[in-house]
Amino acid sequence: SPLWLFSSQSVLPLSVLLCLFSSQSVLPLSVLLSVCSPSVCSPLSVLLCLFSSLVVLLSVCSPSVCSPLSVLLSVCSPSVCSPLSLFSSLHMKLYSEAAAALNVTMLEHQVTFDPEASWLKFHLGINRYALYARDDPAITRLLQDMQATTVISAVVKPSGHHLKLALKMQNFGKAMFKPMRQQRDQETPGDVFYFVDFQRHNAEIAAFHLDRILDFRRVPPVVGRLVNVTGEILLTTHNEDLRSVFFTSPANNTCFFAKCLYVCKTEYAVCGSPDLLEGSMSAYLPGLSIAPRISLPNPWIRSYTFTGREEWEVNPFYCDTIKRLYPYNSGNRLLNIIDMAIFDFLIGNMDRHHYEIFTKFGDEGFLLHFDNAKGFGKHSHDEMSILAPLSQCCIIKRSTLLRLQLLSQDHYRLSDVMRESLGGDALQPVLAEPHLQALDRRLQRVLKTVHRCVRRLGEAQVITTDFVDTSVMSESVKPVAMPNKEK
Repeated sequence: SPLWLFSSQSVLPLSVLLCLFSSQSVLPLSVLLSVCSPSVCSPLSVLLCLFSSLVVLLSVCSPSVCSPLSVLLSVCSPSVCSPLSLFSSLHMKLYSEAAAALNVTMLEHQVTFDPEASWLKFHLGINRYALYARDDPAITRLLQDMQATTVISAVVKPSGHHLKLALKMQNFGKAMFKPMRQQRDQETPGDVFYFVDFQRHNAEIAAFHLDRILDFRRVPPVVGRLVNVTGEILLTTHNEDLRSVFFTSPANNTCFFAKCLYVCKTEYAVCGSPDLLEGSMSAYLPGLSIAPRISLPNPWIRSYTFTGREEWEVNPFYCDTIKRLYPYNSGNRLLNIIDMAIFDFLIGNMDRHHYEIFTKFGDEGFLLHFDNAKGFGKHSHDEMSILAPLSQCCIIKRSTLLRLQLLSQDHYRLSDVMRESLGGDALQPVLAEPHLQALDRRLQRVLKTVHRCVRRLGEAQVITTDFVDTSVMSESVKPVAMPNKEK
């Protein structure tokens, strides 16, 4: 039996092999799984790898539907799949049919695939406008599941500087775990460059809540969790590299670090207290084979050297050049870049060198606001250069401006809404009070930047109608008058 077929990179050849068997027989599947020895691959990894193949195998295996490519989004015909969503009802039906075959026992854990699982509902709800709907109950369930579901496997996520773990859950869900590296009341020293700053777990949590409050819904769900580093990482991992870096500190705490390119060694380890370690749990997006994404450089990328400067930092007319370039010369891409800049300015994130989009949604799809752990580092400093896309291009979505103006009013003050939202997290208080106050101050700076643009160019040229339906906002919320004076 060709064991190479079971590698995570070889789904297609094995899918074709599986389709040779009758849809009424489950025996070939059990045979295929049994020949894969534990030294080569675990049953769980096989099942995760073969998921798309299983749903095809359990359906009617005719040549017209048996090909695994027929269930991929890239060839999903318009008659079956809506261009507005990543998945069709057909996929949901196939997921349900495959559920019974995906129940296995992994060590002492019963691993069960549930077609109603919150992580799957989250994946199925992704559309061209946002990762999830405003009132999607699956997101609340997903946050609860990531906070409490049993961890069955842990592997190190490759990284140049920072320790991150990919955790697999008992319900087949996956989450990225970023451990606590910095106390909430600590500020990043002024001498530290943004590209070597710590990644803060609480920044990931707070960024998700802020993104949802701003009505962007472009950050994958994140929740705080206390993890037992012995019981939920050391005793569940099959990764020998990860096992080998566990040790007991002089204070009798369980610690570990990761093997990575630069600074992952014992002096940069993370430690439990004595075994409990808090961190952020970020939900995984659908795999790239199901929902392809591409990563693109941010036009306002920073120089990642100690002395370098990019063109946008020295050329105030830089946006005029960007507006002539594809894909920023039409559609919503540039407006989405400005949304992202406003979001990054509010959290103080200077490290947005790339952004990602789902290829299925084309140029009009939203930008994913990934990797926000370098935010909320300095509450006493507002880095105005992050707002360069807004100040140089002088355009903003009407829906974004309406939401910002609403959050500047006394009854809906951004800091108050954030405080209430974060209060539901297990690791509360997620942000120190000075960071919450900084949000209000920075919001006023964003509105003043828009006001300067309107005063110079006129409202019609600055405030742009976008495809987001703003009618869902309260009809009583009107654009408020811009301040006449600047501080």
